[in-house]
Amino acid sequence: MNKAELIDVVAKATKNSKTSVEENLNAIVAAVQASLAKGDDVQLIGFGTFAVQARAARIGRNPATGKELKIPAKKVVKFKVGSKLKEAVAGGKKKK
Repeated sequence: MNKAELIDVVAKATKNSKTSVEENLNAIVAAVQASLAKGDDVQLIGFGTFAVQARAARIGRNPATGKELKIPAKKVVKFKVGSKLKEAVAGGKKKK
């Protein structure tokens, strides 16, 4: 599902205009980006948590030439899936 398809589904489910839904989706994405840029986590109970994690600098290797490369340190976004989403994707609750 891409952004346009998501907007269509939400617009039908909420009986709002596509324009209104797109504005709301853009605002949500901007708020999540701003929060992550500050280093804060974004937790949506049952869905998951977006968090910023630091990656250390390391030495890599060019697969074509075998030459070593310096890979700089950077920050990356990680997503940890929530329990309700995990269960929905798995098709229900886990059996014991």
